[in-house]
Amino acid sequence: MDVRIDHVVIHVSDFTRSDGFYRAVLGAEVVDIDARVAYRIGEQQLNVHGREVRPAMLARTPVAPGNSDLCFEWRGPISEAVAHLTRHGVEIEAGPIIRGGAKGAGTSVYFRDPDGSLLEFISYV
Repeated sequence: MDVRIDHVVIHVSDFTRSDGFYRAVLGAEVVDIDARVAYRIGEQQLNVHGREVRPAMLARTPVAPGNSDLCFEWRGPISEAVAHLTRHGVEIEAGPIIRGGAKGAGTSVYFRDPDGSLLEFISYV
């Protein structure tokens, strides 16, 4: 069986603010899919819900702004991720610290998006 995650959903309170953050900090391409917004980051996609977006099907308890916890692989030394976050004025909440990820042990830094969702960069270098 060959199964991979295609997309996950985040909820934001301000599309303009979040679009700018995800573009600058995560290199996301903001795309319009069926009159909805999504962030493409490499081969992954974050579908973006907000007050204005009512998808056809909802989770039993839809994710609320600030309730997500997502990890992204940083393909370089974690010191470069720290410098990148610092350049963009993003406060680091924790790290660098050793954590387990999809590829085993890596070094992570934690930070938050504008709504307070916990984000992580993990480096396996």
